[in-house]
Amino acid sequence: QVQLVESGGGLVQAGGSLRLSCAGSGRSFAGYIVGWFRQAAGKEREFVASSWSGGTVNYADSVKGRFTVSRDIAKNTVYLQMNSLKPEDTAVYYCNARLGAYVYWGQGTQVTVSS
Repeated sequence: QVQLVESGGGLVQAGGSLRLSCAGSGRSFAGYIVGWFRQAAGKEREFVASSWSGGTVNYADSVKGRFTVSRDIAKNTVYLQMNSLKPEDTAVYYCNARLGAYVYWGQGTQVTVSS
């Protein structure tokens, strides 16, 4: 069992930056695929970024070049550095950890980007 707790969300002006953190407990997610999804009001949850245990990272086209996902194995934490934020990035951001059939979610953190 893995518990995930996100932090770092908030209100920021367009063009600004935020860094989200997702701390894992209960089990090391060193071998997991960890990443971020987001859900804007009235829309479905969508993929943002992922980090594979071998080092591969993937990004949604909408955030490429602006967001960076990273992981600190020692701290069992995954980060999402978000730069050049846009109003359309406004959403609840969820941390996700996957290993085979096991999928875990955090409770989400709100990111609001004002124009």
